[in-house]
Amino acid sequence: MKRIISLLLALVIAISAAVPAYATGDGNFDGGGGSMGDGTKTNYWNPGMDGVRVSIVDVGSHSVVRTPIDLTNKVPIANIAHFGKVSKLSYNAGRGLSVSVSGYSYRNPSQSLPKIISTSSSKASIAAIRSYFTDEQVIRSIAGYAGMDFDTLIGGDYKLVVEPLAYLCYNGQQFAMTATEAALYDQMVSGDLRVKLGSLTHKNLPLAIFLEEADLGYAAWSGSRTEKAYNSDILASLGIGIVRFNEVTTPPEPGEYDYEYRVNTEVITSVEVRGGQADPDNPVSVRFNIQGRTYTVSNVYYPDGDSQLVWVRWRTPTEPCVITISVSVSGGGSAQGAITCNIVDLDGNDPPNPLADDRNDAFRQSTIPEKEQVTSASWGIWSPWWQENWEWVENWQKCWHTDRWTDADGKTHRDRWYHWVDNGWWEDHGWWEFDYNGYSASLAGSMKITPDEKSPTATASTLKSGYGVQEKVTAKVTTNQSAAVTAAQNAVTYFPEFGYENYWRLLEADISGRSTTFQFKANPYSTYNRRTHFTPIWYPDGSYTPYTWLLDCWTPAGMLSMNLTDRVTIRGNLWEEWHIAPAKQR
Repeated sequence: MKRIISLLLALVIAISAAVPAYATGDGNFDGGGGSMGDGTKTNYWNPGMDGVRVSIVDVGSHSVVRTPIDLTNKVPIANIAHFGKVSKLSYNAGRGLSVSVSGYSYRNPSQSLPKIISTSSSKASIAAIRSYFTDEQVIRSIAGYAGMDFDTLIGGDYKLVVEPLAYLCYNGQQFAMTATEAALYDQMVSGDLRVKLGSLTHKNLPLAIFLEEADLGYAAWSGSRTEKAYNSDILASLGIGIVRFNEVTTPPEPGEYDYEYRVNTEVITSVEVRGGQADPDNPVSVRFNIQGRTYTVSNVYYPDGDSQLVWVRWRTPTEPCVITISVSVSGGGSAQGAITCNIVDLDGNDPPNPLADDRNDAFRQSTIPEKEQVTSASWGIWSPWWQENWEWVENWQKCWHTDRWTDADGKTHRDRWYHWVDNGWWEDHGWWEFDYNGYSASLAGSMKITPDEKSPTATASTLKSGYGVQEKVTAKVTTNQSAAVTAAQNAVTYFPEFGYENYWRLLEADISGRSTTFQFKANPYSTYNRRTHFTPIWYPDGSYTPYTWLLDCWTPAGMLSMNLTDRVTIRGNLWEEWHIAPAKQR
């Protein structure tokens, strides 16, 4: 009996050892880092004092749907300064920093985190990080922390955003901050964080995790993996990893163009200027040469170790073409020297004339597409100001004196003597300081589909197939720097009968300030020249959902765009309006 029990135990152990660790999702992670600098008594970071911030993000809206969670193997000190539980996506959408020294919360996961931040002597493994955050048990724990059902989390509607986190001491105060928070805080303290802790905050922390492939509107990082990064690069691309679930589509290969614009559209083209320090004593100018016309941006300023976004607003040609914009920088600093723009025309792919005997027996509903959606953007301008520092400049000079006196014998004497006098002056030995003025823009839009009034039996949201629908799209841009933002200028509608491919309608825009109204152009196949789109007579009963991509709202930080849908219900077809009967006998 004892032998049988021993055999059974051995079998159980062997089976247990053979159970694999299942991976859930696809980890979009890459990383780098380099050597660390030396700290001081009041500015330092201890290796291993790291963690991550995990956010659950809705795939469609790119919004954070639960309070982010900080995970760490360590126990941070009480009253550590922090900025709340804010995701990188929220900061990039315009959320500001808010410092607190109480109420910091975190979790020590039961399955310990791998090393997140590399040091000179010990490199973090991006493979280990990727494996950890795609482990099923880890994902189950995160779902539990967030109060979300595990199957819902991995169902394809959500993604995980993972940001590296450091616990550091700055000017004697302990802080918890992500890479994005470090860049924003460095702007707040005018670059002082980078000066004192840059090897961590601007190199090994932001380079700990970045994207291998573009996702959620963030580009894959293609810059240095071992050098300090600029604040603008950290905010745009660094300190973020993403876990995707279910079907993962492979992103297209990077194109050969820096920008894609539409014809006859007001756009904004930007470059990042960096290198040295640009101030009123050493100003920088940037010149853009576009189709023979030169646009000059003067008095570009930024502190040493940082950069400044510089942009030009212009209108694209009326015909498709490829344009190369040459960029030159004078007064120090450097920028991308050539920008290639592909100018395309979205007009001319209107659907064909629908016919009464059209059929499509093989029709199947297609998934509504999701093009790039970015509804907010932020940027800023450095403003220099002079910090006075008056110092006395010594200039010691001899001050000579002559005394005359007569002795008892009546003889006159002359004595010559001197003393030292400081004939100095005050000099201002000050320096340039910089304030960062932040700006932002947000895009809001809506879409409404209604049956054409010429449909005799339609209701507010129901019509028979074969009749037309009309569309109204409204868009509004909100910004605190109007001169740097355009209105939304284009909207393109795709239709379910074509699988949202091959044919579309470029809507007609009516722009007033930063508000735009779009509608269909007059349909040449309409008897009454109506702004309508005819539904095919074969379309099955049920939901009819056109999809619109709202785009070409340009900011210095890129284009804002939105995915919009609305629906009507198809019930019956227009043949049901016809009645054929024999003539009445007299």
